Amino acid sequence: MDLDRDISSHAYRSLWVEEPARRPRMPDPVRSSAVRAVLIVAVTLIVTMVTILFALVGSWLALPAVLCAVASTVAATWAVLDVWVARQVWLQRHGVVSVPSSSARAMRRARRPRFP
Repeated sequence: MDLDRDISSHAYRSLWVEEPARRPRMPDPVRSSAVRAVLIVAVTLIVTMVTILFALVGSWLALPAVLCAVASTVAATWAVLDVWVARQVWLQRHGVVSVPSSSARAMRRARRPRFP
């Protein structure tokens, strides 16, 4: 029973230690568009690699693969721009400002319900 005494005498320490985040979490609309953009860019890279391999082999599938790679490149560019636009829209709608006398703070004050 010496082992039980040793275990109980030590201070309890959790295996999981929370650390504060270095940066705040992205807003949900921005994060979802960023995840979508990463997935589309990953698929675009795979399609581009397959296109290069088809062209090196000389397969008849090279032409459809090139067309698909061009279309996915356009979609990937659109998705990355969507992340930027979603971030800008979120910042404008939610009034993230650095000066106290901004119009965003006044808009937030105006939206608050007034109780008599």
